[in-house]
Amino acid sequence: MASAFNIGKLFGIQFRLHYTWFIIFALVTVSLSWQYFPSAYPGWNQFFYWVLGIATSLLLFASVVAHELAHSLVSRLNGIPVKSITLFIFGGMAQIAREVTRPGMELRMAAAGPICSLAIAGFFYLVYLLTQSIIEPVAVMAYYLFYINMALAIFNLIPGFPLDGGRVFRSLLWHFTGSYKRSTQIAVWLGRGIGYLFIFVGILAIFIHPFGLNWFSGLWLAFIGWFLESAASASYRQVKWRDALRGFSASQVMTTNSPLISPDITVSQLVQSYILTGGGHSFMVVSEGRVEGVLTLENIKSVPQRRWSVTKVREIMTPLERLAVAHPDQDALDILEQMDEKEINQIAVVDGGRVIGLIDRNNLIRFLRVRSELGV
Repeated sequence: MASAFNIGKLFGIQFRLHYTWFIIFALVTVSLSWQYFPSAYPGWNQFFYWVLGIATSLLLFASVVAHELAHSLVSRLNGIPVKSITLFIFGGMAQIAREVTRPGMELRMAAAGPICSLAIAGFFYLVYLLTQSIIEPVAVMAYYLFYINMALAIFNLIPGFPLDGGRVFRSLLWHFTGSYKRSTQIAVWLGRGIGYLFIFVGILAIFIHPFGLNWFSGLWLAFIGWFLESAASASYRQVKWRDALRGFSASQVMTTNSPLISPDITVSQLVQSYILTGGGHSFMVVSEGRVEGVLTLENIKSVPQRRWSVTKVREIMTPLERLAVAHPDQDALDILEQMDEKEINQIAVVDGGRVIGLIDRNNLIRFLRVRSELGV
């Protein structure tokens, strides 16, 4: 996800922050420091309200991390590796290496997050009971975090994909209908419908304040609705692409006409002679008729442009011995999942010890787009 950046790993899982996290963090902090705490607990120092607001927002963020970790750890227990988690302050999205294979597996994975949020809510309510007559600021934060974690659990149980409730709903449909694709489609339609409903009510709240909602609540609802609709559409697109690969083999999606280049040419020569004129994205590096490795645009991007004229292809290529391989009859979806699990972008197709083709992520995306445009 290009609009997110890495912040570190926990339990071996890469965590990333989406740019919307900063928007939501700012909205939460402002609403707590400027409205909620001053109106509920008047008389405190204004600076203290802001300190309390920031601390509460950070604890809310930690609660979301725990919620997503619960999903991911249960996923691992079911044999599904988790590549990364992208966080939005009221939720997150895990990138798994492959899709679930049984409805019961998905049910357990989806339910883990809301159960974790309910447990966190119970913890903060206990803290509130223990501190309400002793340390009021701690009790204030604890009560808000109890309330918001309850709300997070309830919100995620809304039966619209890709929320946890939508995944629970899909797993139940899948169990009773036996169709993963059809169940996903229905859950996505519901998720998008709920997203549009949130946007509609949010816009109404900004202008005419129905149901006692104010403009700020309307802004929240509209933003959440937009996010939900976008996430549902993106999730379904990913499911469709994966489904479209079923039944195809490596030999059907591989590229056999990758340009052959010498390991001794410079990156500058490669760019001028092959990329700018021919538009190539991946190249077989060959010396004396033998394939030595593969070069892609990702390899080239790793080199500062000022060094292109002095950097040779052999210095930045992926050597053949480090290249993942597939056999010609291997399932294309299995290859995509292998790429996701190993965090690689290309795989060599080998037959009888000889490289006969190359599959990279761009090839697969292009293959899927062409099929989609042709309606086949």
